[in-house]
Amino acid sequence: MRRDATPRRYLMCAPAHFKVTYSINPWMDPTKPVDLPLALAQWEDLRDRYLSLGHTVETLEPEPGLPDMVFAANGALVVDGRVLGARFAYPERTAEAEIHLDWFRANGFTDIHEPSHVNEGEGDFAVTASWILAGRGFRSSPLSHDEAQEFFGRPVIGLDLVDPRYYHLDTALCVLDGDEIMYHPPAFSPGSQAVLRRLFPDALLVDAPDAAAFGLNSVSDGRHVLLPQAATGLLAPLRERGFEPIPMDLGELLKGGGSVKCCTQELRPAPEPPA
Repeated sequence: MRRDATPRRYLMCAPAHFKVTYSINPWMDPTKPVDLPLALAQWEDLRDRYLSLGHTVETLEPEPGLPDMVFAANGALVVDGRVLGARFAYPERTAEAEIHLDWFRANGFTDIHEPSHVNEGEGDFAVTASWILAGRGFRSSPLSHDEAQEFFGRPVIGLDLVDPRYYHLDTALCVLDGDEIMYHPPAFSPGSQAVLRRLFPDALLVDAPDAAAFGLNSVSDGRHVLLPQAATGLLAPLRERGFEPIPMDLGELLKGGGSVKCCTQELRPAPEPPA
């Protein structure tokens, strides 16, 4: 199958102040030191790879005292040029939400919604051609799903996460192209697994070793799939489906519970007007 990449626009934030001094997910261990120069080099490699593939990368200025800002995907959800802001579950990240909204206001986005309910942006929202998939169970409020549906005017499908290691949807599921996804079934409740089987009968199912390597915290442009290098079991299945996997080393950032997708917020443009 011939796959075509679509140029994307991403928002990223350098890990200038990245460290792990608290634990708000099972991957964070404050006793393990972070090699900050290495984390920055790994982040720069990811950014440069996007640029080499023809994508646009915007950058958010990192703020001292907010070590998780590098995980820019959590700061908002942008669909059709419209911005749903984040409202973080933990006080350690609360200030990030307004910084993201200020960036959008300063960069030409006018249709912006400040949320009433807890959601962590693309951490728990994933956009397919037909739906917005929405995770719940550890961070985002189920009430945020109705809020997103009302704002975007797109159907939102709620999915229950049941394994704390996969605390955000973007650690358990990845959109590859259109309505094509890959996911780790045990991360979801039985009912949510049934919904996923019904909606995505041809999905790529990811086993435990690759899920634990954060293999689902990946970014696809429709052809290239940038994924953590330790998720080696995904390389052959992705190639069989016509994708070009690109392994990335973000091992230092994984100490904060994030990898490729967590570092990458997609700025989805408004639809082209009809001719």
